[in-house]
Amino acid sequence: MAINTKHKTTGWEEKSARGTAPIDNQEFWNRRAKEYSEYAAWTGYPEAFIRIMRPRDSWTVLDMGCGGGTIAIPLARKVRSITAVDFSSRMLDIVRQRCADGGIRNIRTIQGRWEDDSETLGSGPYDVAIASRSLITDDAKGCILKLGKTARKAVYISTVVGSGPFDRKLLEATGRELTVGPDYIHYYNLLYEMGIMANVRFILEVHRSEWRSYEEAFEDQEWMFRGGMSEEERHKVHAYLREHLTRVGGQWRLPYSRRCYWAVMWWMT
Repeated sequence: MAINTKHKTTGWEEKSARGTAPIDNQEFWNRRAKEYSEYAAWTGYPEAFIRIMRPRDSWTVLDMGCGGGTIAIPLARKVRSITAVDFSSRMLDIVRQRCADGGIRNIRTIQGRWEDDSETLGSGPYDVAIASRSLITDDAKGCILKLGKTARKAVYISTVVGSGPFDRKLLEATGRELTVGPDYIHYYNLLYEMGIMANVRFILEVHRSEWRSYEEAFEDQEWMFRGGMSEEERHKVHAYLREHLTRVGGQWRLPYSRRCYWAVMWWMT
C-alpha cells in the first residue's frame, strides 16, 4: 500500500499533543507490571485480538509495547516467532517468566521505546507488526510509519474507544476532571490522511470491580490520577471505597463493572 508520508496536519496531531495521554512512565509500569499482566490475561481481550488477526504459523511478528505478554504469550503457539519489545524491564521479566512456565521458546524480548532506531528494536523486517494498546506517544504518525516499514504483510494496532476503562463514578466523587487522550477516531483519521484505508473491528472488555484486599482495591485506582493523587483525593477515594465496597466470597467488590471498547485497526502493507 502506498503511504502518504507528507500529509498535511489536520488538527489531529495537535489534539494528541494537547490531550492527556496514557502514562508513559517506566517506574509506574514496573510497579504495576504483575497486577496489570494478571488482569489483562483474563478479560477476553487477547483472544478477541488474535481472532481478528487470523495468524499463520509461518509468520514472524513484532509486538511493540508488549507489556507482560498479553498478546505475545497466547499468540506464540500460532506463529513462527515473536520479538516482544517494551520499555518496562519488569514487564519483560514477566514475559520471560511466562515463557519459561509455559515452555514457550519462540519469543525474544528487547527493552526499547518507540523512539529507538530499528537496530535497537530488532533486525526485522517481520511479516506482521502489532501495537496493542501501546501507541503511547506524541508522534503517532512516526510510529505508524515505523510499523509499516518493518512489516512485510500487515500491521495491527488497537486503541481505546471513548473514555476507556476509567471509573467515572469514582472520579466524580473525588472532583477530579476526567481528561482522556484521543480515542480511535483520531488514529483512524490519521491513517486516512496518510492514505491508509484501515479495517476496523471493536472488542468489548468488561473490567472487574473486585479485589483480594482493600489495599489492592485502593492501589488499583491510582493509575487514573495523572500526576498522582493529592492528599484530599486520597481521603475521598478511601471514603468512596469504604462506602461502596462489600465483602463477597472472600473478595472486595464494587456493585458495578466497567464496560470498555477497544478498536482494532489493521491494513495490508
